[in-house]
Amino acid sequence: MSKTITYLQRVEFGDCDPAGIVWFPNFFRWIDAASRHFFIECGVPPWHETEKTTGVIGTPLVDTHARFVKTASYGDVLHVRVHVAEWRDKSFVQRYRIERVNPDKTGDEMTLIMECEEVRIFAARREDGAGIRALPIPAEIRALCS
Repeated sequence: MSKTITYLQRVEFGDCDPAGIVWFPNFFRWIDAASRHFFIECGVPPWHETEKTTGVIGTPLVDTHARFVKTASYGDVLHVRVHVAEWRDKSFVQRYRIERVNPDKTGDEMTLIMECEEVRIFAARREDGAGIRALPIPAEIRALCS
């Protein structure tokens, strides 16, 4: 099991639709930010640095599955919990659990808003310059995140 990192996100007015509910693509934007935040918190350098040392330019998404449970709205504080559930040869599975802080409750009670699972790769530029290619998971990055 890898480390679990929590990325905090405050819902702003502009994140919501006219009904005051978070517009669903914003969850995927926040999940993407949480994915990068996960690697930073684990000690992985920024992608522009890893490109120079390992060739890694980032971790593009190749598959995603989401389950929406409750709505979120303006003023909510969301905890996006993320960890790597599975390391594969050239891909990995990240799981996310988005929970809302319940301001009316005592303690650390949270309400589940959404769950998501993504498959991502570690990508490098193709030598011919025509796109990207998947790299084997760098051992040093896997060690930092485990």
